Amino acid sequence: MIPHTSVLLNELLEFYKDLKIKYFVDATLGAGGHSEAFLREHPEIEVLIGIDQDPIARDIARNRLSTWGDRVKIVSGNFAEIKKHLSSLGINTIDGIIFDLGVSSMQFDLPEKGFSFMRNGPLDMRMDPSKPLTAAEIVNTWSEEDLGRIFRDYGEEKRWRAAARYIVAARKDKTIDTTFELADILKRAIPLHKKGIHPATLVFQALRICVNAELQVLEEALPVAIDLLSPGGRLGVISFQSLEDRIVKNIMRFSASDKMDTDGIGGMFLDKEPIVNLITRKPVIPSDEEIAMNPRSRSAKLRIIEKR
Repeated sequence: MIPHTSVLLNELLEFYKDLKIKYFVDATLGAGGHSEAFLREHPEIEVLIGIDQDPIARDIARNRLSTWGDRVKIVSGNFAEIKKHLSSLGINTIDGIIFDLGVSSMQFDLPEKGFSFMRNGPLDMRMDPSKPLTAAEIVNTWSEEDLGRIFRDYGEEKRWRAAARYIVAARKDKTIDTTFELADILKRAIPLHKKGIHPATLVFQALRICVNAELQVLEEALPVAIDLLSPGGRLGVISFQSLEDRIVKNIMRFSASDKMDTDGIGGMFLDKEPIVNLITRKPVIPSDEEIAMNPRSRSAKLRIIEKR
């Protein structure tokens, strides 16, 4: 299997180049591309912890990073439990951490994962195959109201009502079991988007986010990761869609601010101590050359903060 192509790799390394790293966390290990680059660029790394919930990805990364032996610790699980994972290794603070959000190319390219409407496979969409909830269960058992809500909130699909209505009507005849079956239904419910986006794109995104609780996990994990950083340590996040990037931006800006939200009596501003510096005021995006080589990188945004 061809490993996932690491997005914004050179840009990411540049932001960490002057950092002396003892403990480093790759919170979304995937095929290990980012981790491999950091281990090469930072020979001072004593322990690199790679977290991933996909057993196929962990196996690929384990083989790829075998050169570094016991310096690499590969953990099975979700980055929401990062503090627990580090505690089990006796680590309380870290010098660097990265998150590469969303689904990797290799996951998209596996039909049995059910992430892509371009490949026929079961409606699964679980990053962690041990979890019970699948896209098939959502599509075939959730109410029209609940389907519409996730298509609207997680997919930002303007035709969310029609998508939910068509799915509920179709499943009365037979269960919707495959990615192609669902995509065909959505082609009837949603006209072709501007810029040629496939009618199924945003609904598939919404289902994947829902199955894996991606936004909730991100909101929980980022403040914990910031807390774990040692002074001068850096956190980088690569996001691929607006919902993720909004969460990342808001958490980073709040952590860098000396003000609380307007809340309480009279909406007074309450002072607080900033705990990070914003290293990227605006997100870093891929170069035209990278997009030409890897079209899936086109929506990527990188944001970096440094612990005070």
